[in-house]
Amino acid sequence: MQQLRPAIVLIALFTLLTGVAFPLVFVGFGHIAFPFQAGGSLIRQDGQVIGSTLIGQDFSAPRYFHPRPSATTEPDPKDASKTIPVPYAADNSAASNLGPTSKTLIERVTAAVKALGTDPVPADAVTTSASGLDPDISPENAVLQVARVAKARNLPEATVRDLVAANTRGRIAGFIGEPRVNVLALNRAIDAHR
Repeated sequence: MQQLRPAIVLIALFTLLTGVAFPLVFVGFGHIAFPFQAGGSLIRQDGQVIGSTLIGQDFSAPRYFHPRPSATTEPDPKDASKTIPVPYAADNSAASNLGPTSKTLIERVTAAVKALGTDPVPADAVTTSASGLDPDISPENAVLQVARVAKARNLPEATVRDLVAANTRGRIAGFIGEPRVNVLALNRAIDAHR
């Protein structure tokens, strides 16, 4: 009994310190030092949230740049034992978990490559990301879409290509990751172009 009381007190103390105080300090610091990021990196337009720089959206109209494919699914409302594709479902982030020898994956990628009608095809134009929510595409994927977007918007391809270049971000700190284009930011830039 003599050892039980100090053990319980220490468990309670460390639970409060590491489970409550420590996270609150870091959340508070995050909101002060990085308010945009701590708030979800939300993009607002006319006072309404239209998206996040961290979560992709399903742009499918020809006049917009398209994100990489998404493998997110949700339960089928008609049959709960099955799932249906729901691209960019942020409440159910997941990869397809299809391996390189999966017939389903091979057929899906082959069909996507054929639909694009070009060779070579950037990998991110036909494959999903691990989360299914990737907000970015490669500059090569964006350039591949320039002709379609320019035609749909009746703009010169050079103008659209310049917007892609202006919205291309390099490697973080010059060496981390790959160059990328945020699809939401690029589509907003092209909407704003007059």
